[in-house]
Amino acid sequence: MHVKDIMKKEIIHVDKDQNIQDALKLMKKHKVSRLPVVNMNTGHIRELVGIVTEKDISLKLGSSKYGNLPPSHFHISTVMKNNPVVVESTENVGKAAKTMLENKIGGMPVINDCEIVGMLTKTDFIEICHGKPFNATNITERMSTDLVTVSPQDRLVHARRCLIDKEIGRLPVVEEDVLEGILTAKDVAMAMISFRKIVPDKYKTARIRNLLVEDVMTQNVKTIDGGSTIDDAATFMLKNRFSGIPVEVDGELAGIITKTDLMNFVVELEEVS
Repeated sequence: MHVKDIMKKEIIHVDKDQNIQDALKLMKKHKVSRLPVVNMNTGHIRELVGIVTEKDISLKLGSSKYGNLPPSHFHISTVMKNNPVVVESTENVGKAAKTMLENKIGGMPVINDCEIVGMLTKTDFIEICHGKPFNATNITERMSTDLVTVSPQDRLVHARRCLIDKEIGRLPVVEEDVLEGILTAKDVAMAMISFRKIVPDKYKTARIRNLLVEDVMTQNVKTIDGGSTIDDAATFMLKNRFSGIPVEVDGELAGIITKTDLMNFVVELEEVS
């Protein structure tokens, strides 16, 4: 199977001179978490100059250096990653998945002759995690058990730092061993934007530091039972548009299964096939 067989051919892109808020609106509208960045000044809408993700925006907005600037002041070019990792449409699916994992990225532009022809994301790999052997493999065999968690009363700046330092996209929020919510990089990004809109500049830095995880986290988190299979997890993720799901065993948080875990499985299967 090749990249062209699973990639998304619709290319939602953003110009490097647009601002962060424009990018987030596009992401929300099209339900994506990353956008290829193009240079419209050249007249070639498929001339790739970078890539921007929700996580990039979250990190920029949460930094002390840019703490008092509104999102409308940030051009995409100040946030995007230059020279993004790309993949040829004819590349093998297993090798493409390995490239994404090695570079710790959630998606990459697909190119033919230096022109963007599609986007490949973790979701595209999850869509093939059905049938054998996925329906015969228990999620407890693939889930992550070394969890990084925060409490509802932790400061949001602390949680943001955990996301950065551990290079992860989500944090279970736990209090007295009970799962109270989940916090994602997207939650942080959206909270920072909303906060900056309503708080006067002179109070921004101090008040951002007083934001708590419980002010931003998603409550009433959906979980998956440890007796489920990889096929079940893939279906659950696609249906709910989740990138990761907390796993419970006997009613207690035992781990988390993510798209990355499923992609690692795909790579292993491709290498032995």
